[in-house]
Amino acid sequence: MSEPQRTTNSPSFEDHMAIARLYADYAQAVDSGDWNLWPEFFIEDCVYKLIPRENHERGFPLATLSFESKGMLKDRAYGIQETLFHDPYYQRHVVGAPLVHKAEADRFEVEANYAVFRTKLSRESTVFNVGRYIDVIVRTPEGLKFASRLCVYDSEMIPNSIIYPI
Repeated sequence: MSEPQRTTNSPSFEDHMAIARLYADYAQAVDSGDWNLWPEFFIEDCVYKLIPRENHERGFPLATLSFESKGMLKDRAYGIQETLFHDPYYQRHVVGAPLVHKAEADRFEVEANYAVFRTKLSRESTVFNVGRYIDVIVRTPEGLKFASRLCVYDSEMIPNSIIYPI
């Protein structure tokens, strides 16, 4: 006999810890510079968008970056490593505690604040991007993965290019 499906606004302690670990592992991966790690945090049929807060709040679809599959994320990772030319820099993510808005047996709606700092070689560190993640996380045989990640950034002013994932 199978267990009943759980729908609640509060995840189990184990699920909450697994979500927090997913966020920490994601930040470490994108800060590491090993861009092949990034797509592996997502399911095949995923959404990843970097979108200004104003557009998000008004329901406008225009996003700074928009990817609609894990394959597109892999293409971006390849581009970062092989085809994009830019001044190299380091990123460091600081991610707030995840707030679970909705918890189901195999699906979670989660939000967390983030700040990304950028350090260019031989220069001081600066605040690069600040906002919040709005995520749909699903349970898979490989563990928790992002089905959707919206990176909603606060400032209307962004650098002339965003190369690395937020």
